[in-house]
Amino acid sequence: MSSAGIVVIGAGLAAADLIGELRTGGYDGPLTLVGDEGELPYERPALSKEVLLGNAEVESVYVHDAQWYEDQRVTVHAADAAVSLDRDARTVTLASGTVLHYEDLVLATGASPRTLDVPGADLAGVNVLRRIPDSRALHDAFAPGVRVVVVGAGWIGLEVAAAARLAGSDVVVLEYAEVPLARVLGERLGNYFADLHRRHGVDLRLGVQVEGFDGADGRVTGVRAGGAVVPADLVVVGVGAVPNTALAEGAGLEVGNGIRTDARLRTSDPHILAIGDVAEAEHTVLGGRLRVEHWDNAKRQGALAAQVLLGGSATYDWQPYFYTDQFDLGMEYVGRGSADDDVVVRGDEAKGEFIAYWVRDGVVTAAMNVNIWDVNEDLRALIGQPLPPE
Repeated sequence: MSSAGIVVIGAGLAAADLIGELRTGGYDGPLTLVGDEGELPYERPALSKEVLLGNAEVESVYVHDAQWYEDQRVTVHAADAAVSLDRDARTVTLASGTVLHYEDLVLATGASPRTLDVPGADLAGVNVLRRIPDSRALHDAFAPGVRVVVVGAGWIGLEVAAAARLAGSDVVVLEYAEVPLARVLGERLGNYFADLHRRHGVDLRLGVQVEGFDGADGRVTGVRAGGAVVPADLVVVGVGAVPNTALAEGAGLEVGNGIRTDARLRTSDPHILAIGDVAEAEHTVLGGRLRVEHWDNAKRQGALAAQVLLGGSATYDWQPYFYTDQFDLGMEYVGRGSADDDVVVRGDEAKGEFIAYWVRDGVVTAAMNVNIWDVNEDLRALIGQPLPPE
C-alpha cells in the first residue's frame, strides 16, 4: 500500500493543473496520479479542432512531458483505472490490484460521450470523439468523396462537420432540435451557425430523429432518420457527454448531474474533492450547482482545488467560458445566458465580425465575440452589469 498523501483520479487537464499548483504553492507531500487511457494529461479541445484538421501534431496537446511529472515527484499510474473507493479506510483500489492510501482524494474522472440506444449503434464506422485515438482515426478517414454523417449539431458535432467538410468529405448533419445550439445561443444565433455550415456545403437536417443505423458485413452503410436512410461511409455521434460518476456512486458520495460539491469543490466527504467535467459545483455568484465541460473551467477548478487543499479561502465564482473554431469563424463566449434572454448584436453580422450580448432586465448575462479578438476579458467584466450604450 502506498504512503498517504494526495491522490488524483483522472489524468486530464484539471488534474495536471492541480498538481502544478500544489507544488508551486508549497505542498511537499506524496502526489499520485491515476488514469485509464495510458496517456499523460492532455488538452482535449484540440482533438476536435487543430489535431482533427491536421494543423497540429498530437504531441502538442500534452500539458507536460514525462520529465515534468518526474521532476514534480508525482507517481503516475497512467493505464491502471481506479475500480473501487473505500472512504472509511481512505483507500483506492486500481484494476491491477494496487491499493493507494490517501489523506485527500481528488476525483477528476471527466465525462464519456453519450451513446445512442438504437439498432446498429455498435457497427464499425459509428464513432465518437473524446480521446486521442478517436481524433487520429477521424482525421485519417476524412477525405474527398467520403460520406460522413454527424449525429448532433452541438459544439462537437459542428466542429467535426467543419473538419470533415474542409477535408473534402460529403457531410450531412442530423439534429433533433429545430435550431442548432438553441439552448445556449437562442434561435437567432443558433440559426447563424446553421447558415454558416450551409454556406460551406454541409447538408444540415434539423428536426429529425435518428432511428437506427444500417450496415453490411458489420460496418455502417447508412443512418435511418426522419423516415429516410442517409448513406454513410462514416458516422460520428456527438450528442453530449455523461459524467463519469460510477466510482463516486459506488462509494456513496452525493451525485446528481455529476459529483456534487460545495463552492470549494468538496464533495459530501470532506476528504474528497471533485473537479473538471465530472464536478457539479455550487457557484457563489450564479447560484445553484453547475457542471461545465470546457478547458477553461478544468484549468480554473484544478487551481481552485489546489488552493483549497493548501488552506486557502477561494471559491467557485468565475463565469463559464468556452470557444469554438468552425470554418472561417472563431468565437469566444463568456457568461450564462438563457435562450429567452434578449440578444443584442453589435458589429457586422453579415461580415462575420460582431459581438453579441445576452440581456435580461437590462443586465448582461453573457457575451460572445465572433472574429473580434482581445476583448473577452472586457466582456467578462460586463457580466452582471447594465448593457452600456453603443
